Amino acid sequence: MDDNKPIKRSKELAPLSREHHDGLQFVWKIKQGLANDTPLELIRDYVRWFWLNHIKQHFRDEEKVLVQFLPAHSPLVKQMIKDHAQIRDMILSLDHEPERDTLKMLADFVNNHIRFEERELFAYAEKTLTPEQLSSIYLQLENEPHCDTDPMAIGWKEEFWMKKK
Repeated sequence: MDDNKPIKRSKELAPLSREHHDGLQFVWKIKQGLANDTPLELIRDYVRWFWLNHIKQHFRDEEKVLVQFLPAHSPLVKQMIKDHAQIRDMILSLDHEPERDTLKMLADFVNNHIRFEERELFAYAEKTLTPEQLSSIYLQLENEPHCDTDPMAIGWKEEFWMKKK
């Protein structure tokens, strides 16, 4: 399987996949900020902002909407919930003095988690769930508050991920 080839996602799970794209941009921004020697406090503040405005709602959607249709004993569901808890813990640990290694580890973990959900969990859901169940997921996702995705449009002004001239 080509790791860089885009995955064709069902219409019903596409809203979550689009948010995963935003998550991959989040990872890229952290890594660029580290490469640019951005002050760690600024990257930490961005991570907190993204947590509150994006990741937290996304996790809620997956855990509240998607999981209700999947078998609770599924190792994939258990992995998703475990990963969410680890990401949450890593982000909350940044309340202390941010460390370069912790930010890098967070970026790598979020990247791997998104890849897992796209390649394994969502593929499993699309194969396992009925069209009616997938439709119900889509309708519920449409009724949930949407994650904010454009940091510049909604209050984040510092583009630390851009190379300074």
